[in-house]
Amino acid sequence: MPKAAVFKTSLDLLYYSGASRLLSGICAGTGAIFMLHHVCPGGGLQQGFAPNSGLELTPAFLESVINFIKARGFELVTIAEAARRIGAGAAGKPFAVFTLDDGYRDNLVHALPVFARHNCPFTIYVAPAITDGTSELWWRGLERVIDTAGRVVADVGGQHFDLPVTTDAEKQAAWEQMYWPVRRLEQHEQRRWIADFCKSNAVDLTRICTDAAMTWDELRQIAAHPLCTIGAHTINHFAVSQLSADEAYQEMVISADIIETRLGKRPEHFAYPYGDEDSAGPRDFALAAKAGFTSAVTTRKGMIYPEHANHLCGLPRVSLAGHYQKLRYVDTLLSGVPFTLFNKMRQINVN
Repeated sequence: MPKAAVFKTSLDLLYYSGASRLLSGICAGTGAIFMLHHVCPGGGLQQGFAPNSGLELTPAFLESVINFIKARGFELVTIAEAARRIGAGAAGKPFAVFTLDDGYRDNLVHALPVFARHNCPFTIYVAPAITDGTSELWWRGLERVIDTAGRVVADVGGQHFDLPVTTDAEKQAAWEQMYWPVRRLEQHEQRRWIADFCKSNAVDLTRICTDAAMTWDELRQIAAHPLCTIGAHTINHFAVSQLSADEAYQEMVISADIIETRLGKRPEHFAYPYGDEDSAGPRDFALAAKAGFTSAVTTRKGMIYPEHANHLCGLPRVSLAGHYQKLRYVDTLLSGVPFTLFNKMRQINVN
């Protein structure tokens, strides 16, 4: 059974058994930081080969989530207010923060109207190279080649691939075989590899980025909205744990410098690209604090607890993923029970 199907089954078991509601008083914590990427019509609902659809969700589902959490008694707050509350021990009414990574144009076109209708604050974490249109969105490039090539022949990190990719099943199999070898390449090598791979397969990697990303003018437009906070996300969307300490620190600081120069305000909050345990760890949490960020969010799974007061640069998030667009999944996740189980009965996961 695919991993997503297993997780959905686990969420359904917790929901329909009543276990998530029963244990929520112990596990729910004091707040949630939601993570999104793309918001677009049909997002996450695509049929056939669409391996990155998990990064997308529909505007209608985003709206239903906002309505749901308001009905559940959560207060919608900015990331700055959330950081203040977390630093103070986060007692009182539960809070929710909405964050979006990378700075895609659909955030302006489709997400902003939803947030505005509900007076819901949101944060966009910006990687300047993506905004410049020069970043290699390698996961999109890999998808495009597999979807259009007919056959994929490539060497990745010592592995040789020669794969037919004519049917959706073959394309999905190729994706599953190649994704992690590419993801785990040394960061600069990874970008060289995907540029060569796309060029040799007649895929315009730059066009993929410029088609998806907001321009600086569009970012200025959304940044001017009173509900919007702009955060930093490195310059090049590198997994900082795979860089030297000096380069990781420079990626953080210079990204904030660029955003301040282009938008007129220095970002105080940060998100680690990829953000899982293999992409950002305790060294990087300390670097983010040294770089002057008030808070920094990961993609480690979890709710916010009072103990996070001591870990403002290693905060977990709750992913709103395209394959889980059911309110019962959101309800179960907000109980904190799945995360407590996933983290081996730990509520704080910062090691």
